[in-house]
Amino acid sequence: MDVFEAVRTALAVREYKDEAVPADTVRRIVEAAHLTASASNEQPWHFIVVEDRDTIHQLGSLAKTGPYIAQAPLAVVVGVEKTRFAESDASRAIQSMILTAWAEGVGSNWVGFTGMLGGVKPVLGIPDEIDVLAIIPFGYPAQAVGKGKKQRKPASRVVSRNRFGQPFE
Repeated sequence: MDVFEAVRTALAVREYKDEAVPADTVRRIVEAAHLTASASNEQPWHFIVVEDRDTIHQLGSLAKTGPYIAQAPLAVVVGVEKTRFAESDASRAIQSMILTAWAEGVGSNWVGFTGMLGGVKPVLGIPDEIDVLAIIPFGYPAQAVGKGKKQRKPASRVVSRNRFGQPFE
């Protein structure tokens, strides 16, 4: 799948089959994050790949906005250093993981944000100087997902050319 097709068709997945994600696919997902560009090449992130079922269940119970994490066969916890561009850089890396996974037929969804996942740090031994930005569960969708059926505002309402409000057409 090419990149635009992945962007066009990717949807949030919150129900997963009880099927492991192959190791080579996990490696590609994480490598996509690792290779993502960052401001001044600081790479202010840390990715914790979680495949242990008990730990994944704990993460699901800690993430108030994402209890469905508990049923995923894989989760990546994204930590960030407390630097100026860390959240932006890590967000880019998360999107790289989501699109890489989607191209492999693996669904995911962003759970949490800085300040929402404090209970995760002691479970994974994350040091104080790292904030938990997100937990990204990954897995094969439990149900067929309608690729590309997105509800979006018309482009004419959110895209301008040269100046705000000028039609893009």
